[in-house]
Amino acid sequence: MPNALTALFRRTPIGWWDLADILVVSILVYEVLKLIKGTRAVQMAVGVAFLAITFYGSRWIRLDTVNWLVRNFLGSIVFAIIVLFQADIRRALAHLGRAPFFRWFAKEESREESIEEMVVAAGMLAAQRIGAIVAVERQVGMRNYIDGGISLDAVLTYDLLLAIFQPKSPLHDGAVIVQNDRVAAAACFLPLTINPRLSKELGSRHRAAIGLTEENDAVAIVVSEETGLISVVVDGQIERGFDVNTLRTRLRSLMLHRPARVNQPEPRAQLT
Repeated sequence: MPNALTALFRRTPIGWWDLADILVVSILVYEVLKLIKGTRAVQMAVGVAFLAITFYGSRWIRLDTVNWLVRNFLGSIVFAIIVLFQADIRRALAHLGRAPFFRWFAKEESREESIEEMVVAAGMLAAQRIGAIVAVERQVGMRNYIDGGISLDAVLTYDLLLAIFQPKSPLHDGAVIVQNDRVAAAACFLPLTINPRLSKELGSRHRAAIGLTEENDAVAIVVSEETGLISVVVDGQIERGFDVNTLRTRLRSLMLHRPARVNQPEPRAQLT
């Protein structure tokens, strides 16, 4: 016993890299447990743990035949896991790909997809003369407006936007707020502008979009119910008369910081 205690205290002291190593392993184990929680992989994990205990227990009490059987079975268990749990493995890898670290690299591609979904939705809503307003969060947060609406936290698709703004939908009256390329909330009420220089033909949707962008750096897309015109509002200025192609170009210049093409001039603000 004294020798064992002496050997314990003579071990190499734990350094910062050792603590970092322990932290990384702890995080990995925690993430794996979160992934398998509530799935069939829990039963598999219990079975693997039982085999590991049997393997080391048989070595300790010298059950050579049991140890030989377990040792030979463990050689093929990896292939069995891949075959039986391929769906869970795909889900785990997809979850890993959505982690914030990897999401940073795919941010621009995701933003491109979001722009295309909003452009398609705006074009279809304009063709049907259905009023709509979509506000896209940029640097300044819009949590106070999101909390005042109906929380969705859904994938941004043109089908969802069309469904929200249908006249018979309970969510059509208000704005949709897009946050981090997702539909954060619908039926959100925005502050109306009090700018007296605005054209009298601008309705409440346009004035709400202008009022919002006067307060923060959001980009708002407005579809007029009366005329079917598509407008973009940014920094309190409204630009009207967009079609699908010019809207796509303008949103890219605002959200991807790409300059607009020379052969597609931007419409000017409509003020009296």
